[in-house]
Amino acid sequence: MFFVQLAAVATVTCSVILAERVDLILTVGLEGAAVLLLGLTGLIILKCPPMRDWRPHLHVRSAVGYGSGLALAMTALLWSASELATDRMQLASFIGILGAMGVTALALHPMRAALLGFAATIAGMIAALTGPGPGTYIACGCLVGLGLAMRRLALLDGEQASHRVRDHREGLLAARLVHEFESQGTGWFWQTDREGLLTYISPKVAEALAEPDLPPIGRPLNNVFKMDNVSPGTERTLGFHLSSRTGFSDYPVRPATFSTIDSWWSMSGRPVIDSHGKFQGFIGSGSDLTEKRRAEAEITRLALFDGLTGLANRQRMRVSLDQTLKQSSHHQRSTAMFLLDLDRFKVVNDTLGHQTGDALLAQVAQRLLRSIGDAGLVGRLGGDEFQVVLPDEDNVETLSDLARSVIATLSQPYSIDGASITIGCSIGVAVAPRDGPDAETLVRNADLALYAAKADGRGVHRFYREELLHGAQNRRQLEDDLRHALIKNELHLVYQPVVCTESARIMGYEALLRWEHPTRGSISPADFIPVAEDSGMIESIGEWVLRTACLEAARWPRHVRVGVNVSPIQFANPALPSIITNALAKSGIAASRLELEITEGVFLDETASSDAMFKALKGIGVRLALDDFGTGYSSLGYLKSAPFDKIKIDQSFVRGAAMAGNRNAAIIKAIVTLATTMNMETTAEGVETQDEIELIRELGCSHIQGFVYGRPARAEDVYRVLTEGGGMATAIGFKVSRSQRTAMMRSARLRVGNVEGEVRIRNISSSGAMIDGIDFGRNAEDIALQIELVDGQMFPARVMWNRDGKAGIAFAENFNMERLNAPVEERLARLAG
Repeated sequence: MFFVQLAAVATVTCSVILAERVDLILTVGLEGAAVLLLGLTGLIILKCPPMRDWRPHLHVRSAVGYGSGLALAMTALLWSASELATDRMQLASFIGILGAMGVTALALHPMRAALLGFAATIAGMIAALTGPGPGTYIACGCLVGLGLAMRRLALLDGEQASHRVRDHREGLLAARLVHEFESQGTGWFWQTDREGLLTYISPKVAEALAEPDLPPIGRPLNNVFKMDNVSPGTERTLGFHLSSRTGFSDYPVRPATFSTIDSWWSMSGRPVIDSHGKFQGFIGSGSDLTEKRRAEAEITRLALFDGLTGLANRQRMRVSLDQTLKQSSHHQRSTAMFLLDLDRFKVVNDTLGHQTGDALLAQVAQRLLRSIGDAGLVGRLGGDEFQVVLPDEDNVETLSDLARSVIATLSQPYSIDGASITIGCSIGVAVAPRDGPDAETLVRNADLALYAAKADGRGVHRFYREELLHGAQNRRQLEDDLRHALIKNELHLVYQPVVCTESARIMGYEALLRWEHPTRGSISPADFIPVAEDSGMIESIGEWVLRTACLEAARWPRHVRVGVNVSPIQFANPALPSIITNALAKSGIAASRLELEITEGVFLDETASSDAMFKALKGIGVRLALDDFGTGYSSLGYLKSAPFDKIKIDQSFVRGAAMAGNRNAAIIKAIVTLATTMNMETTAEGVETQDEIELIRELGCSHIQGFVYGRPARAEDVYRVLTEGGGMATAIGFKVSRSQRTAMMRSARLRVGNVEGEVRIRNISSSGAMIDGIDFGRNAEDIALQIELVDGQMFPARVMWNRDGKAGIAFAENFNMERLNAPVEERLARLAG
């Protein structure tokens, strides 16, 4: 603007000089100087730092004065130029001045007040110089039009300013949110140009992608990221989408080359098309998948591996077994499987706590891994149950050696928190396809083999046999039949007398459960009681026995007791005292006539609840008897804490006690002495011969129970004995104890003096035998002889009886029955050699 004004002043001045208008030179000079002075003032206001920092209203006021002054000076200069002759010089001066006015108006346009002041001054000068007339009217009209335009522009400027403020605020908010999202969240943004080169990427991702001296900006997108082609829906590459200019969504990517961290992202993008339809590049976003991938990996690990031991879990073992069996069937190979169960682990959990149990399981897993090595896959199914899959193995000897090695390894002592812990292990073995072509059958049969190993005393391994499946099926059928027996009242009670040793008077009866199956006949309690315990029916059966025994005993004399067996499962039921109280109340018998027979199994989980149960039972007034003493856990500690009234000596100690050289009598004597000291009665169970009665009496045992006084009878027979027989017991059966005999049919040489012959042995025991094929004649008792029981060996004996071509002989010394099989084993060994 200043230079245009300078040119205009120069043009007018030159025109005046060339026109030799001396009278105008001074006027034009002053007016031109004013124009230039004002123009220079504008430069100073814009450029001078102190004035540049003025407040806005000062700038506006100075601009208005500045514009008005310029308009005044330039209009005066234009009026002076009009006095020149009408020629080219006058036209040049007009053009120069009007051009300067136009440029000045354009320069003043951003500040509306200065432009209005400029225009108003021009209109005022025209009116002052020309007076009323067309020129003045036109100038005023233009001024009004300019004012209206300025007003309209001011309104538009206001609207645009408000829009700019709103857009600015929104932009700031969006920028702040994007920055916050990029810096704090998992999302990020990226952009490329038309060539696929990165022009922008969020700083945190750029930092993760940055290679030494090679930032990601400016590099091709598909050289910075590589895709996870394993993921579904990612068959097309980034390069394909960039070249075909098609969008993509949620592609999993990771750094293409060097990266300091293992990072994964989900990436989406779309092409950018401008308003003219031209492709400008790609823009997109992404999110961090690293933590999600790690979480998915952890979920997969938890889904396939045991969290405590790190071994494969049940699911992975099943999948692995299915795959192994499938491959083995295609290649006609075998697969073996071990099913392991820890022995005595529950005791560790109950006594030392679950934390110690978990530590023990971790050590067991490590030992098991070392024992199996690369031979197979080891897994934990849950609790203390483990599984081993052994591909391409079916050799019985190899599997037996490995099983014994595993049992020996796991049975070694463990050290946990300074405590030494010893457990055991039982193993069931099944081999596919012989023992099952599929996983379900193979696992079932291995479980049956494990059950057999536990039944055989634990700490051993057993292979699956077809008989085990039949046994399990029979057991299942027996369980179903037992449920029906409860409904159809097929169970009944029989009673075995308990007799006073001194007076032979019946002091009570033990209630024994019997089952008459409609098709299978009589089923032994040893067969169906374990089934009842495993199936959960023992509590209902036990309650029925208790109530029935009390009701039937109500008819007996008041001094006769009734004994009822209580299983450990019943004993652990807190409702047992109330059940007993209800049964006594309904039957009307005194509590002292009911004797509960409890085995040592109730002390396995010796807790405060056991003490509370004993206290509750004694509070009712019933008697307590410790059944099968000496055959359980042989701990005498519970005798001082449990309030027993009687100890029942197991029949295994009674049987054979009357025979010479047997030490059972000494054991019985010790038990009787212990019970007498603790004010407890004693009952000898399983007495079968009359000489055992005399021995039991001599040893001081207070009561006798066994077949010597008759077999268990129904309630009606018991009532008849008690009423008609006066409650006295009569001994029956053999008078003298004898060894258990084994039936056989075997030839043997017999020598009497110098005469030898052949005889047949019908049965034999350690003390004697029955032979036939010889007649010793009359008065043959005590004839001395020798008999060949083992090849080449004669044993001295004597005749005990002789009739009908048969004779009973007694050996001079007890014979070891195990030697009967020795010659057979020796012959087999020689044949094998």
